[in-house]
Order: sequence, then C-alpha cells, then structure tokens
Amino acid sequence: MEVLGSDPAALCGADLRRLRARVGTVHQHLELPGQLRVVHNVTAGRLASWSAARAAWSLVRPQAVPEATAALERVGLAERVFERTDRLSGGQRQRVAVARVLLQHPDLVLADEPASALDPVLADRVLALLGEVAVRGGALVASLHDPVLALRHCDRVVGLAAGRIVLDAPATTLTPADLAAFYGAPA
Repeated sequence: MEVLGSDPAALCGADLRRLRARVGTVHQHLELPGQLRVVHNVTAGRLASWSAARAAWSLVRPQAVPEATAALERVGLAERVFERTDRLSGGQRQRVAVARVLLQHPDLVLADEPASALDPVLADRVLALLGEVAVRGGALVASLHDPVLALRHCDRVVGLAAGRIVLDAPATTLTPADLAAFYGAPA
C-alpha cells in the first residue's frame, strides 16, 4: 500500500513522522482525551510537526491558541477553546476532531463517518470544510453511509460490499437507481 507516494510499513523515525504530519484523520469513534482541554485536542493536529519539547510544553502552556481558536470558529466552537473535552456532546467532540484536521493542513484526510453525530446542517458544513482539503490540492477519502452527503460533497463514489468494489463512478453520473441498488433504499 502507498500513502502519498510512500509505503508507511517501510518508513520509520523522522520519515514516518513526516508522512503522518501530511495525513489528517477523523474517526467515527473519536480518540480525543476527554480530560484535556479542547485547545489541546485541536493543536494535536500539529504534534507531528513540532519538536518533542514543544509538544510537551504545549500541555503546560497551549501553543498556537489563535490558530486553534480560528479552526474552532470554523466549526462553531470558538467559545469552547479552554473547556474540558469530556464536557462536550458527541457532535461537539466530532467538530473538535474536524478543527484539529483544519489546523493540521494535511495533504490527505481520511474520515470515517465524519458527520455521524451531527444534525443535517452541521453534517453539510463539516463535509464542506473537509472538502476544502481537496480544493487546496489534497484529497479527502470519507466513509459515508448517507448518499445525499456523498453526492453533495464527493467527486467520486466508491461502494464496497463484502470487501469488494460494487460501485465506482463520478458522483455526477450516479442515478437514484444506482444509489438505491447500492444503499438498498432510495436516495
């Protein structure tokens, strides 16, 4: 497997760290330490590009606070910058994870159901923000179970069933029948 032109299994040390700095992730089951403040979880997007000393110091005195606040503003959570993450709802924590990716400026975003805990308006907003990576010359690969979101925010839709590709087409060419056949219900 290659990620951004490199085999991650063949990399170690600084090379692997550089690759990780280029890849942003949003997990369906969020991996945000709840006891940390929101600012720490957002600035974790920069850890791979910071020295070990700066990363450690950031736990005592948060680094890049203005940038973290700006990323949180984009997801509607700027007022929560110094709040403990475990005091946020699931949807708010999901938006913190998106803010982390926005702060990171990755070349590739891997997102597993990035809108699963969000209402339709916020889901649309979050996917538009993640899609900005592709506009800047990067790529967004997202696992989505909502065909409407996939059609609205993705250039290409690839459907998997039992580990096999059963649908692969530009979003603009997909018909309601294609989606109904894949998703099992009308889109």
